[in-house]
Amino acid sequence: MRQFCYLPGIPPKPELMEANILTEVFLPVALGVIMLGMGLSLTIDDFKRIALYPKATFVGLSAQLILLPATAFLVLHIISVPPALAVGVMLLAVCPGGPTSNLLSNLARADIALSITLTAICSVITVFTIPYLVNLSMEYFIGHGKYVQLPVVQTMLQILIITIIPVSLGMLIRWKSPSIAAKAERPVKIASAIFVTLIIAGAIVKEKDKLAGYFAAVGIIMFLVNVLILAAGYYVAKALGLSHRQRSAVSIEAGIQNGTLAITIASSAFLLNDPTMSIPAAVYSIIMFITGGVAVYLLSRRSTSESLKEANATVEESASR
Repeated sequence: MRQFCYLPGIPPKPELMEANILTEVFLPVALGVIMLGMGLSLTIDDFKRIALYPKATFVGLSAQLILLPATAFLVLHIISVPPALAVGVMLLAVCPGGPTSNLLSNLARADIALSITLTAICSVITVFTIPYLVNLSMEYFIGHGKYVQLPVVQTMLQILIITIIPVSLGMLIRWKSPSIAAKAERPVKIASAIFVTLIIAGAIVKEKDKLAGYFAAVGIIMFLVNVLILAAGYYVAKALGLSHRQRSAVSIEAGIQNGTLAITIASSAFLLNDPTMSIPAAVYSIIMFITGGVAVYLLSRRSTSESLKEANATVEESASR
């Protein structure tokens, strides 16, 4: 059992970030609309390419399921925090990506089909891995475990309602009426950026009195884990020969986790029932929008540059014939 000291000024059981209309109503609706917009830009052929070139999917799954938890575990050995917070960090690290990762992949001009595929596959796999890895973390950091059983049906329904159904509807609209899909794509992207801004602003305003304590406890750790995995995901994928759009999807999918699921598991009376363990996910949910925004800016610029290179190469090839 490892020994930790509580950080000065941080109470042993900080109050959990309370749910409100922003997180319970607006966020799911906003994410559903955003996923619908993504579906407008996708076709069946996008997903067929993943089946034909499975390496990108394997690299993405490895980055999220292995590289991310390993990075979090390493950072926790460099920066000591109280045991419950350490478990909270590991809980977040073993959660899948969520609709937010798909949104940011879309804004970054990454491979959206790959991003959605990774979200779906990881969400299924982590239903079985989260209980084992969280219990293992509790044994390691606290010295005793409490069996965690993830609500399988609830988790799968959440993925289905917020992700799969809206994306499928968007793809159906594009198939039936490509002109409508083309006209709607840009307005939906603008709406997506507005939704993200409102979500961040709402979370900050609502928790402004508690943010200082939360960030003092785990802010540095969550920032390091987030930035390290965003960078590692991209450059590992690059070393393995993936395209820029695929590398971008792997980076964002590994770096942007489902903080809402982590908070639910930590705070639910039927699961961990420990508000302290939800603090890393709460802090991360704010940090990831800032770091994710920077990543989107850098990756989208690179995507534009790559597109111009491809266009020039095509022109040069045509001219040489």
